[in-house]
Amino acid sequence: MYSSAYPHDPIEQLFPDVFWVHGSIRVGPGMRLNRNMIILREGKELTLINPVRLQEEALRELDALGQVARVVRLGDFHGLDDQYYVDRYQCLFWAQAGQSTYSSPEIDVLVDEASPGPVRDSLFFVYRNAIYPEAALLMKKHRLLITTDSLQYHRDWRYFSGFTRVVFKLLGFHRGMNIGGPWLKRVTPKGGSLQHDFERLIQLDFDALVGAHGQVLRMGAKAAVRAEVRHLYGYEEEA
Repeated sequence: MYSSAYPHDPIEQLFPDVFWVHGSIRVGPGMRLNRNMIILREGKELTLINPVRLQEEALRELDALGQVARVVRLGDFHGLDDQYYVDRYQCLFWAQAGQSTYSSPEIDVLVDEASPGPVRDSLFFVYRNAIYPEAALLMKKHRLLITTDSLQYHRDWRYFSGFTRVVFKLLGFHRGMNIGGPWLKRVTPKGGSLQHDFERLIQLDFDALVGAHGQVLRMGAKAAVRAEVRHLYGYEEEA
């Protein structure tokens, strides 16, 4: 049984051959929040990152862009619509080992930092110390970092219900760059830290960022992430 297609914006181009869909998900009574899907095109093939089920008209637009060849799950807590797309397009499913929140689809291609990215000039970053799988994908040509729950840029609260806005603010979310607090609490080992993972991440060459929630930050993303890492771990990191 597949999840419903929730309200979403039209497919929009971010960079040449990079598109996104800003949509929504209902997570409980009175609780709705936004979520995003990234679409990468290489030739006639499409790669879906953080899949979000589209409504029928948008599915036709997706098909007009190319043929869905692979679905990539970057975070263990996102996978609601993966099976829908794998079944619809009979495409390959990429993910890290150890998926627990959504145990299907069956993984066809294992993701790790030694894996080639799904398209040219891309590479995977893995949070090695997280106890649940979480990764990011760097599009080197566009200096775009694609994340899931770990890093989220919130410019506004569109698609959030009033109750969800209150809950998110109580959880520490704010306008601007956020390290996802609930995600961080859940994936950090007892007595451990993900500080080293974030220090490795800010060595990557990126300037734009889009997560599975929030909006796109087109410029200044690395500086914003660096500031959040400094704030979270209480130290000064040299530029």
